Amino acid sequence: MSSTPSLSRRGALIAGTAALAGGLGLAASSQAAVRMPESSRSEVAALSPEQRAGQCVIHSYSGLTPPASLMDAIKEGRTAGVIFFGENIENLSQIESVIQSMNAAHASAPVQAPLLLMTDQEGGMIRRLPGEPVMSAKDVGASADPHQWADFTGSGAGMNLAGIGMNVNLAPVLDVYRQNGDFTDQYERSYSKSAAAVASCGSTFITAQQTVGVAATAKHFPGLGPATASQNTDIRPVTITTSAATLRSVDEVPYRDAIAAGTKLVMLSWAIYTALDSTRPAGLSPTVVGELRNRLGYTGVTITDALEAGALQPFGSTSQRAVTAASAGMDLLLCSSRSVSQGDEAVTALSDALASGQLDGAAFDAAAARVAALRAGL
Repeated sequence: MSSTPSLSRRGALIAGTAALAGGLGLAASSQAAVRMPESSRSEVAALSPEQRAGQCVIHSYSGLTPPASLMDAIKEGRTAGVIFFGENIENLSQIESVIQSMNAAHASAPVQAPLLLMTDQEGGMIRRLPGEPVMSAKDVGASADPHQWADFTGSGAGMNLAGIGMNVNLAPVLDVYRQNGDFTDQYERSYSKSAAAVASCGSTFITAQQTVGVAATAKHFPGLGPATASQNTDIRPVTITTSAATLRSVDEVPYRDAIAAGTKLVMLSWAIYTALDSTRPAGLSPTVVGELRNRLGYTGVTITDALEAGALQPFGSTSQRAVTAASAGMDLLLCSSRSVSQGDEAVTALSDALASGQLDGAAFDAAAARVAALRAGL
C-alpha cells in the first residue's frame, strides 16, 4: 500500500469530538490511574454488597436486544459494563441506539462514572464492527511503514468505537508469534515474530487509539506467541513450557512499551506457563499477576480473558473461577458467554466471598478503585 487511505467523514467528525472530549488524558501514564476520585470513593462506600461486587464484572448478552435482566443490572449498579459481539450488532445505527439505551438506564445507577462498553476490534479478521481497522496486525507489521499503519489503525479503531459510544477496545494483541500458521498467526493477530517490532507497533496503536478517547487493552500477558495452532485457550487447557528467560526477553518485551505508552488495561492469558506457575493459568495466578505488577511495574486495570473459556475446565464453576481470579489480583472479570446470568453468578459469588472473608476486602476495593479511575477518565 503506497499511501494512507482517508478515514470516513463520520470517522473524521468523531475524531474531532472524541479528541476534545476524551483528550490526551487517556494517553497519560498509567501511574495516574491508581487513585480513586473522591466522588467515586463516596459512591462506593454507599453500595450494597452486590453493587460493590458488580464494580468488577463485565456482562454480556445474546442477540440484538439487551434483555431486561441486563438493563436492570445496569440501572441498579450491579455491573461495570458490557462486552459486545457480532451477534449483538446489526449495523452501526442499531448498536449506537442500544448503547444510548444502556447509558439512559445507567443514569439512575449509584455509581455515575461511565459504563465500560467494549468489544474486540483488533483489525483484519477480528472485528465486531464494520469499518476500521481493516488491516490485520500482520499486514501492519509487514507493511513498508509499520509505524504509520499502526498509528492509522489505532486511530481508526478508536474513532470507530467512539462514534457509536464504546469506550474500550480489547486490542491490541501483543503476542510475538513463532511459526507461520500458529495460534496467533493463523488469524493474522500478531504484528511480527520480532519482539521489538511488536512492541513498536503495539505501543503506537495504543497511543493513537487512546488519544481519540478509547481505552486500549494489551493482550494476552505474558504472551500466547509460543502457542501452536491447536493450543486455543477458548477451547481447551493449554500449557506453555517456554523458559522464564525467553518469556521475559521476548514475550514480555512488548508489554514494557505498552505500559510506557499508558495502556489502560492488560488482559492476562488463560494458558499455564510452567516457568512462572506450573499449576494455574496466568489469569488465576497471583505469581503471574505479580510478574506484571511487580516486575514490569504495571499499575492500571487487569482484565481476564473470557471466564467461560475451555482452558478453565479444571477450575470449577463460574462462581469458583470468579473468586479465584479476583483472589489472584484480576480487577475486571470478563463474563462473555452471552448470558446475563453468567455475569450475575460472578457478582453473587464475589459478594458472598467478600462477606465470608474468602476474598480480602481491602484488596478487592483496591481493584475496584482502579476500575473506577479508569471509568472516571473516559
